[in-house]
Amino acid sequence: MSISDSAGTADAAAKAARDRLDEWTREVVAWHFDPASGCPFWLDYAASLGFDPRREIGCFDDVKRMPPFEDEWLRGGPVERWVPKGMAGKPVYVFETGGTTGIPKTRINCEDFRIDYELFSETLPDEHFPRGANWLMLGPSGPRRLRLGVEHLCQHRGGVCFCVDLDPRWVIKLIRKGWTEHLEAYKDHVIDQAVTILEANHDIRCMFATPKLLEALALKLEDRGTSIGGIGIQGIFSGGTEFTPQWNRFAHEELLDGAYMTPTYGNTMMGLAGSAPTGPHNDYKISYYAPQPRAVIEVVDFDDASNVVEYGQTGRVKVTTLTREFFMPGFLERDEGEREAPCEKYPWDGVSGVRPFHGFAATTTVGVY
Repeated sequence: MSISDSAGTADAAAKAARDRLDEWTREVVAWHFDPASGCPFWLDYAASLGFDPRREIGCFDDVKRMPPFEDEWLRGGPVERWVPKGMAGKPVYVFETGGTTGIPKTRINCEDFRIDYELFSETLPDEHFPRGANWLMLGPSGPRRLRLGVEHLCQHRGGVCFCVDLDPRWVIKLIRKGWTEHLEAYKDHVIDQAVTILEANHDIRCMFATPKLLEALALKLEDRGTSIGGIGIQGIFSGGTEFTPQWNRFAHEELLDGAYMTPTYGNTMMGLAGSAPTGPHNDYKISYYAPQPRAVIEVVDFDDASNVVEYGQTGRVKVTTLTREFFMPGFLERDEGEREAPCEKYPWDGVSGVRPFHGFAATTTVGVY
């Protein structure tokens, strides 16, 4: 295929993705602002907009007419105000964010966490994440979407998921108090749970882990005369603010012992962003792409959140979530990074170099991530 043919194919893929995003945006906005299907919060909020979103939001760019989403709207209840009338009668899950600075943000879910992880499953290569394999979830438990998401991902792929008991809020308290000895003891407690599961003959082949916990597990296994790959792990997906290119290289060269690992970026509000292929070919650079059209990542100017920066330039991460269960227009994340161009696997914009937003970095405690 010639260069011009490749460019034409890429342009066609990008246009198809954009058309699909615009169509999905119209559908989701119509759903959330329809008195028969919308949630009480957005139906009440519509009165203050001065325009009818169902008539005047015809594409994704029109979402900028909505005021930026405020995270304080999700702190405190009643949580039922976020349940769309179109979901009436369905079981409702509620997932929380960190909650270390007061009332945690809450997001309702009925099927979103299942849908998001089933879509993510399609990005996992079967040769590294075998169908039918059992999984280990080495991450936060409690009221977090990640725990149930990973378990559903495993079940969707035909396996059984094993989980550890881990409270990240306690970890952050230990860090802030400077209780290093207690922090190490709690980390050992979590890793001991993982090792016990892995050595219990459950034939676990895949896992999720945060970078810090994956490294601690690898070192613990090394002390026991084995390794991540040696104990049978073939595929890992990992995510966290410390997943840098430097750590990515270190993990591949020193920790994984042949196991395959793919980086991810996500949270309770957005879902799960996959990554473009990473490795020696691109010096282990990590670029993330949101699960469009259900979520969109934009990298915007620090001083003007309506302005997307140029490719390769640095800005703040802005996320819009578009599902029938949850509509979150233009939320400014606590992260920054560089805007990345579309790639073959993901024909829309991405973000690389994700790190805590410099305006908050001094007050951000990373914890287990």
